[in-house]
Amino acid sequence: MTADERVVETDDVRPPGERGRTVISDRVVERIVARAAQETAGSGGLDRSVLGVGLPGRRAARTDVRVHGKVVTAKVAVSVAYPLPVRDVARRVREGVRERVEALTGLTVRQVDIDVAALERPTGRTVS
Repeated sequence: MTADERVVETDDVRPPGERGRTVISDRVVERIVARAAQETAGSGGLDRSVLGVGLPGRRAARTDVRVHGKVVTAKVAVSVAYPLPVRDVARRVREGVRERVEALTGLTVRQVDIDVAALERPTGRTVS
């Protein structure tokens, strides 16, 4: 038998309606959103703080994600590198989040709200 003459046994393949399903938790989508937001040029995570007192280090972008069936809505809080145009960075974050979530999960992203929580100087200090 040649490669062109291979026979596929159809008894072993289940029809689509009888196959299992994949469930992606909100937490997984939330991590994808945070990673995509931080990977966007000009945006980044936020300073760490407790009760308003700054701590060393940074944390990921703050996210709030809701998955309703196959539709995602997300809120993302990021910092923007000063003096980049905030509107352009927010647009790129929104597009990057939408593209990454849809590509990795197959879900539809209906809305991505961007909150620019801080402006960051190139040295890493927050602009007042």
